[in-house]
Amino acid sequence: YDEVAVFQGASYFRAVGQNQNYGISVRGLAIDTGLPKLEEFPFFREFWLEKPGKDATELTVYALLDSQSVTGAYRFVIKPGVNTQIEVRANLFVREEVQKFGIAPLTSMFFHGALNERFFDDFRPQVHDSDGLLMVNGNGEWIWRPLNNPTRLRISAFQDQNPRGFGLLQRDRDFDDYQDLEAHYHIRPSVWVEPQGEWGKGSVQLIEIPSDAERYDNIAAFWVPEKPVQPGQQLEYNYRLYFFLEIPSLSPGGRTLDSRVGAGGAGDLDSSRRRFVIDFGGERLAQLADDAPVEAVVTGSSGQIENVVTHKNLHTDGWRVSFELLPQGEKPADLRCFLKLGNDVLTETWSYQWTVAK
Repeated sequence: YDEVAVFQGASYFRAVGQNQNYGISVRGLAIDTGLPKLEEFPFFREFWLEKPGKDATELTVYALLDSQSVTGAYRFVIKPGVNTQIEVRANLFVREEVQKFGIAPLTSMFFHGALNERFFDDFRPQVHDSDGLLMVNGNGEWIWRPLNNPTRLRISAFQDQNPRGFGLLQRDRDFDDYQDLEAHYHIRPSVWVEPQGEWGKGSVQLIEIPSDAERYDNIAAFWVPEKPVQPGQQLEYNYRLYFFLEIPSLSPGGRTLDSRVGAGGAGDLDSSRRRFVIDFGGERLAQLADDAPVEAVVTGSSGQIENVVTHKNLHTDGWRVSFELLPQGEKPADLRCFLKLGNDVLTETWSYQWTVAK
């Protein structure tokens, strides 16, 4: 028999599909995560297992969540397979006011990768359980946010109403990009959260914590309702979790294959400028003629965007965008980039926050 899921203390649990190694974790609930005070850790006090039939293809687990601020009843329907699916029903009862209520929290690790501007003395090119946050908002826009190991705590909030899905993904599946014979990062699962019903207004929040070792989980992502919950409130959240290596229907248009950053400048390198290179790929992009008038739409919240170039990448059968950011001093810059052909959007939106590497 193969192990498919494990509940491993507090409200943490993990799962895998076929030919996957354990990596990213999920929690039942996050309370006050990332705030300048002690985080509260709810825990599953008791579990009940529904006896499966002889030919059952799924397993139902019930759990009692307990904490100072909240208690709750959970039902998990676990469906093992190539991509393991868990249907979650959470009924929550609030005891005390909670400033930040994190629904469907994901916990992962990002030590270093292709887009990292910090130097790590490591023979492995990349070390991470997940390399990006993927979202599809209530308006249907797909957004890809590469992860980072920052020099200081970074919290990003993506405002939305009735999100359609979000998850922490491990898109890079090439062993050569990890070179780790023990950790097998290239077969660690991605996790996708698919809300059931309307979750209202709020935000998907991403927390990136500075880390100096791969043993630390330094990445968290979850849904935060717009209004703080109050004592006496009863809340219900239903969602599906998918643990997978690849689901092509996620980000069905062109997707980010890779993104890198380095010194800008023409001829001599100029470290005061930052050059970003983004490769997009996908079936539709591959079908475009080499001279198709594909346009890159690049914006930044600060600084100046210059030298935007778009061209076919014959090595990936996709399209490459490069541009330079001339920073405004040390002010962070929220960058966005996508491809379009006329009025037709061809790709997801690549989104990244640049900060000075120290």
